[in-house]
Amino acid sequence: MNAVKRIEIISDAIELPKILRSLKQSQINRFTVFHNVESSGVSGSDEAIEMAYIIAFCSPEQVKEAIENIRPILNRFGGSCYVSDAMEVRSLNCTALL
Repeated sequence: MNAVKRIEIISDAIELPKILRSLKQSQINRFTVFHNVESSGVSGSDEAIEMAYIIAFCSPEQVKEAIENIRPILNRFGGSCYVSDAMEVRSLNCTALL
């Protein structure tokens, strides 16, 4: 098992390409995007708008740069970002021990 960081981002769907570019600039290529997420209050408004939910995983060393790249987008356009600790159970690069 490997210690990783989980980054969860909820943002206006229009800003999704900018957020994904920011993740890739931080060398984070392991992410999943959920489109058409309904959310209320995340963008600073009580109005329900179409949102995107991104979940990404990275090494603890990568998280600071990723947040620095994402923060200006969220500050300008709204949204939320959460970072938490997680454990990767199976590495994508592992080989069978058989």
